[in-house]
Amino acid sequence: MPLPLFSLMLVVFSLTTGEFVIAGILPDTATGLSVSVPAAGLLVTAYAIGMIIGGPLVTLATARVARKPLIAGLIGVSVLGNLGSALAPSYPLALVARFVAGLVVATFFAVALAAAIAMAPAGRHASTVAKVTMGLNLGIVLGTPIGTLIGHHLGWRATFGAVAALSIIALLLVLRFVPAQPTPAAASIRGELRALADRDVWLAITLTALGNLGIVTVFTYITPLLTQVSGFSSETIPALLLFYGAGAIAGNLLGGRLADKALLPSLVGLLITLAAALGLAWLASPVKPLMAALTLVLGVLAFAIIPGMQTRVITAASAAPTLAVAVNAAGFQLAAAVAGWLGGQVITSGLGPRWIYPLAALLTIAGLGIALHTLRGDRRTAETRS
Repeated sequence: MPLPLFSLMLVVFSLTTGEFVIAGILPDTATGLSVSVPAAGLLVTAYAIGMIIGGPLVTLATARVARKPLIAGLIGVSVLGNLGSALAPSYPLALVARFVAGLVVATFFAVALAAAIAMAPAGRHASTVAKVTMGLNLGIVLGTPIGTLIGHHLGWRATFGAVAALSIIALLLVLRFVPAQPTPAAASIRGELRALADRDVWLAITLTALGNLGIVTVFTYITPLLTQVSGFSSETIPALLLFYGAGAIAGNLLGGRLADKALLPSLVGLLITLAAALGLAWLASPVKPLMAALTLVLGVLAFAIIPGMQTRVITAASAAPTLAVAVNAAGFQLAAAVAGWLGGQVITSGLGPRWIYPLAALLTIAGLGIALHTLRGDRRTAETRS
């Protein structure tokens, strides 16, 4: 991987680790801040709210800043947020620190992807996006367990300190290897808002939110699905999650290559396959060997759809893509919040967790409908121009 892309990927890795690692150190954090575990869980909510609010606001406020200094500044704010999390003497200050850490994440993703695509060869945009977003996969698969291990041995504050230190290393690499890029000529608050108002951009953002909602719901409840429905012991869950993570890494690279060849047709095919796999998981959930294999398959498909969806947003808002990508990232966080609620409704309704699978399949089919509609629109436009 070229060093500029590796530098951006390392930042994504540190941001993702900082977001998800709290799940592994939540009881320790609650004890350290003298609050209940549910109260400590609001630290996750504060981070997500920061992303949702910060996505559009920070992006608009920095619309005319050149990409490299903007990326460096955003990383700096993230470092301060994680250092604040590590040093916070009280629960309210910890909430503020988590909010600050999340505030710049959506804008960073948007600017980093735009910078990466500007460096990409023609016809390699989606695979370039996949290389940067691989940091997401590695943050979940490697960063979260390593951060949890640090927290268990050195204390929960050390975990956030380690995330901040890694972000500083990534910042130094960005400053050294990512080339300076001028502010795009169209960059302005008005230009960003005009691009965001485009119907095709909102279709692309809706595709991301709806197309991911089903599989995110499954992942949110993957532990009860594997233990209560499929009968796996709790001791086997880390290995199964490793399967999922390994599939995610492979899927991310596969999805980038497929999207480079045929973006929307590949997304249609992947969403059909994902819906079928979720339906199969519903039928085969009591069969352990099949579910172990399907856990890997679901990891592949869950992340294979992401590079194409991100690239679609960027191409739909090509004149001023930064705000659209930031809103897309914030929308994904909102979808994750809805996923937690949806899965809980299924379980408390009396149907049981197994019925999350068909719900997820139906949501994926709804996303497929958006993809097909978009594909037909593109083809009509191409026919009109020819």
